[in-house]
Amino acid sequence: MRYLVRARMKPGRERALLAAIQGRSLGRGSVAEGEYLRNMREARLGEDATARWVEVCYCPSPLQEERPYWEEYFDLIRVQDAHDRRQCRDHNGSEPWACENCDCTARLEQKLAGMGASFLDSLRSVCDRSTNIKR
Repeated sequence: MRYLVRARMKPGRERALLAAIQGRSLGRGSVAEGEYLRNMREARLGEDATARWVEVCYCPSPLQEERPYWEEYFDLIRVQDAHDRRQCRDHNGSEPWACENCDCTARLEQKLAGMGASFLDSLRSVCDRSTNIKR
């Protein structure tokens, strides 16, 4: 399944998240570790200061595997189906692992890409500002 995730950064965790992204250690140990980096590259920062991204997840419950990794840096505000579950070939059993190359959420991802600012660019900016302030 694909989920639309909305999350708010935990205060003071910005620098640690950026280091984990830049060091490619975000999600290390998870079966989905590469997905975390893709999520952060594609994530958008909304006007309400929440990050939003579309996540592929094969767990029986949404983000079962990913939740502990995300909750180290974020408060998860909302996790919702990105499209109709009945149409998901992985979920309905007609094509296992179909989400890997499925374009079912292409419109949603395209819409998100045009919303707000890049979360990763915003994160870098926040970390740069805090570094300059401490000097």
